[in-house]
Amino acid sequence: MEEVKSASETVETATMTEATESGSVGVEQQAGASDRGDSVEISDPLTQLAAVTAERDQLLAEKAELQDRLLRWQAEFENYRRRSEREKAEMMDWGKIEAIRAVLPVVDDFERALKAETADKEYARGMMLIYQRLDEALKKLGLSPLETVGQKFDPNLHHAVEKFVTEEQEEDIVLEEYQKGYQFRDRLLRPAMVKVSTKSA
Repeated sequence: MEEVKSASETVETATMTEATESGSVGVEQQAGASDRGDSVEISDPLTQLAAVTAERDQLLAEKAELQDRLLRWQAEFENYRRRSEREKAEMMDWGKIEAIRAVLPVVDDFERALKAETADKEYARGMMLIYQRLDEALKKLGLSPLETVGQKFDPNLHHAVEKFVTEEQEEDIVLEEYQKGYQFRDRLLRPAMVKVSTKSA
């Protein structure tokens, strides 16, 4: 019996020794982990606040940059839209000008035909109606005749093909119009061919 008891005590002593050593190892492992800073997290409110503040500042800076880019893109698009509309309007005006220039000789022929004497009054009336409709259509496109007779001669608007010496008029006054001048809106399309007064030497 004593031998059995002694063997049992020997087993318990070994078990306790193993548990003690195992506990010591666990403590040492925890101490090592604590020294390395692997398992233990230090919660510092000031550090967390600084990190959140830095992240907020970064997001605000990114937001401001994106807003600036958006405003720039909007401005560039608006400039592009205006430029496109202006170029489109200029192309349309150019097309109208070329079409009107092609029609002006026909208008001149109409005016000469209307000045000719004819016995057929109905024919003359029909020609006048056609000329009036053509004139109205050209005015809607932006064509307008230049004022000439009685006006001061302007070399930018008038082309003097004859000078007439007279004492009854001031010098450089348009006395007669040989061919009408026209402007398309504010742009000179064709200068008027006129006779201008001048004083004798």
